[in-house]
Order: sequence, then structure tokens, then C-alpha cells
Amino acid sequence: MGYGRTAIAAGAMSSVIVGASVPVTGLLQGYPLLTGQAMRYALGGVALLGWVWLRGGRLPVPRLRDWPALVGLVATGMLGFNACVLYAQRYAEPGFVAAVLGASPLVLALVAPLLAGRRPSGAAVVGAVAVVGGVVVLSGGGSWHGPGLLLAVLTMAGEASFTLFAVGVVRRLGGVAVATWCCLLAAAAGAVVGTAVGGWQVPTASEGVALVVLGVVVTAVAFGLWYFAVARLGADRAGVLIGLMPVAGLVASVVLGAQALTAVAAAGAVAVAVGCVVGLRGRAAGVDRPPLVEPEVQVARSER
Repeated sequence: MGYGRTAIAAGAMSSVIVGASVPVTGLLQGYPLLTGQAMRYALGGVALLGWVWLRGGRLPVPRLRDWPALVGLVATGMLGFNACVLYAQRYAEPGFVAAVLGASPLVLALVAPLLAGRRPSGAAVVGAVAVVGGVVVLSGGGSWHGPGLLLAVLTMAGEASFTLFAVGVVRRLGGVAVATWCCLLAAAAGAVVGTAVGGWQVPTASEGVALVVLGVVVTAVAFGLWYFAVARLGADRAGVLIGLMPVAGLVASVVLGAQALTAVAAAGAVAVAVGCVVGLRGRAAGVDRPPLVEPEVQVARSER
């Protein structure tokens, strides 16, 4: 039970970090997308390697069967997701993109158990439905034109794949190892493709700060926390915590004076909270749990 509570806290903290980072991400609007992502993920990978070294551990090398999942995660859940978010907002209002993205907990609640060879949990599905409803209310919906709907759906698929691709490799390698290898792969891919598309430029002071915060806090810390939660709770139960991202974004916007807190937004946040409570009830299915001592990793269980 203690580890379950720790995992819930880790997943919630990860979602809050990502959701509250939206103003920081906005500082990179004028910076080349792919090379910016390459720098961010390189910083995250180095930070994670430093964490493993400080804990006296060693980074396990993925086996041949692990690489397809890692590459798929990087292509769809990291670089692809970020590109879809950017381009989706050119053809759809942010509220519409957020509303579609909010469906990812339901996708995880339905798909993750089926991939693991078991039936979806009723509590996880009900909780995910409540979270999705809360996110739609919270975001206010919105309109789209052209490929806006398709890009929003691809964004949601990328968000779900960030967790689905990781389930098996997290169980074999551990959360910190998966986060580290994904960051290194994303940094290399972003650098290669970004050199040809977008190019490189020296970041301004504000862009440099944003890259460091995104690389160390939003990437290294949040990724590690999330994969720790997924390993302990299962992808379906942990998925409801994704709903906390827009809630954290709302709180950050209100605190910074970017928007006012409305009764509708507050109601949406309450619905998300209720959905999280319902979805996290019960015990995680053993098939999604990692072994008590993660293979080849001599580091503390609190690692992300």
C-alpha cells in the first residue's frame, strides 16, 4: 500500500509539473522546434545519467526486443507529440486540442489492459470517463478547421503512446533507464533531423532558461516520476492522472494572472479530481508490476 501511495504521488506530481510548464514552453515559440527539442532532451538525458551515477547505479543496456518500443515511444510520444501539438494549434483553438487530448486517459483505460491480455477495469474506465468529461468542461472546447481534428487526434494518440510503448520496457529495465534512453534517442534524432529542417541558433537568455527548466525538471524529473507510477499502478490506473495536467495549467494561468478562475473551470477541475479518485481505486493488476528489484539497476525504488 505504501508503494501504491508513493506511485500515485509520483504520477500526480509528474502531471502537475508538465501541466504547469505551459508558460515555460511558450518562451520557445520563436525557437526552431526540432533542435530545441534535441537540446531539451539532451539536457534531460545528461541529468538522468548524473542521477544514476550519484546513486551508485549503472544504466542497463536495452536488449534487441526493447529497441522497437523505445524508438516507437520517441517517434510518436515525444518528437511526434510535440510536433502535433504545435501544428494542431494552427488549425484548431487550444481548447479544442486540450479537449481531444483529454481523451487519452480513456484510451489507456481501455487499450492498456487489452494489450496485457486482461479485461479493462470498471473503476479505471469510469474514472477515465469522469476525467475526460472534466477536461472537456475545463478546456471549454473550441472549434477547428482543415486538418485540425486529425492533428488533435494524433496529439492524443501520441500522448497515449508515450505510456503504452513504455509498459513492457519499464517492467524490464526500470523507469529511470527507459526515461534516460528515450531522452538520448530523442536528442540524437532531433539533432539530425533538426539540422536539415529548422537549423540551429543561439538561444536568448529567456530561451536558455526555458530549455534548462524543460530539460531538467519537465523531462528528467517528470518522465522518471511518470514511469515509476506506470510501473507500480499499471498504465490504465495511472492514466487518469493525466487529467491533472490541464488542472495544473489552469492553476498556473490563474496564479500568473493570465486568466480568471470561472465556475465552469472549477467544476471541470472537480470532475477531474473525482475521476482520479475513482480510477485509482482497487489494486493494480500484477501483470503490469515490475519485479521487486528492477533488473540490473542498483538504485532506489523512488526513482522515476
